[in-house]
Amino acid sequence: LKPFWLKTVVQRLPFISSLPADMALKGLKKKVVNKGKKAQLKFTIDCQQPADDNIIEPKDLEKFLNSRIKVEGKTGNLGERVVVSREKSKIHISAEAPFSKHYLKYISKKYLKMQQLRDFLRVVAPNKTSYELRYFNINEDNEEE
Repeated sequence: LKPFWLKTVVQRLPFISSLPADMALKGLKKKVVNKGKKAQLKFTIDCQQPADDNIIEPKDLEKFLNSRIKVEGKTGNLGERVVVSREKSKIHISAEAPFSKHYLKYISKKYLKMQQLRDFLRVVAPNKTSYELRYFNINEDNEEE
């Protein structure tokens, strides 16, 4: 079905009739919403070094993440969209598509600040899907002096 005014547009603008049939005029095509399964993102936070030295407890970080991660602007609203699990000293987060890796870094830094460990530990990204808690390299400063 063509709109009634399309005929007058084609008469005034003859190049439109030479366009391919599958190429519609802007604004005529209805937008189709794709209701397929959303992409599942998986991230890990590795607490190996500080956990081996008994500086932090991975279960406390897991609990903190569960209580602080916001979904649609609300904390404690994880539902099935975000799942936080722990395997020894690694914390696995799997979430539906609109979820930022940087947000995990932000919350991890908040946890370190709360535990007063922010001066000794930092959050580093060794690859695209994970973060790692590492010590600051203090001995490099001593070598320079």
